Amino acid sequence: MVTLAQRAWDALEGVPDPEIPVVSIRELGILREVNEHNGALEVVITPTYSGCPAMGQIEDDVRAALAARHLNATVVTRLAPAWTTDWISEPGRAKLKAFGIAPPHQAAGSAAPNASVLQFARRKPGAPDAVACPHCQSLNTTETSHFGSTACKALYKCLDCLEPFDYFKPY
Repeated sequence: MVTLAQRAWDALEGVPDPEIPVVSIRELGILREVNEHNGALEVVITPTYSGCPAMGQIEDDVRAALAARHLNATVVTRLAPAWTTDWISEPGRAKLKAFGIAPPHQAAGSAAPNASVLQFARRKPGAPDAVACPHCQSLNTTETSHFGSTACKALYKCLDCLEPFDYFKPY
């Protein structure tokens, strides 16, 4: 028997990120939980940063996807623990790369899962500095601007194939 929560997960599986529509909010780690209590659904989402302007759109998209399957839910935005790029799934990283965005290096990802305060992830010791070009895989790249098409990305250029690309900064 398929539970109400499983039906909601299925409905939300393909909800795209409004800024990077080739990846879903689940693949980006924004969709955190679907809880069922006495027949009522609660969907928990966590923004990629506290001022993310897309959260209203994401909440509307979650409600629309659920409504298309005749499901209603309370949508809760949870800030702690803070979102980290370590929550991006491997399929999400592959889709970013295929779209021409270099996926983030691992940040650290050891934030306490039940933390009640906002915490920033420390950089993982030994994390590589070089960013691989998503087009030709060369590590001969340079940052041309710390901010790319959105605040969460930096603009890079490959010095081998000469293509510019966004790098999803690790958090």
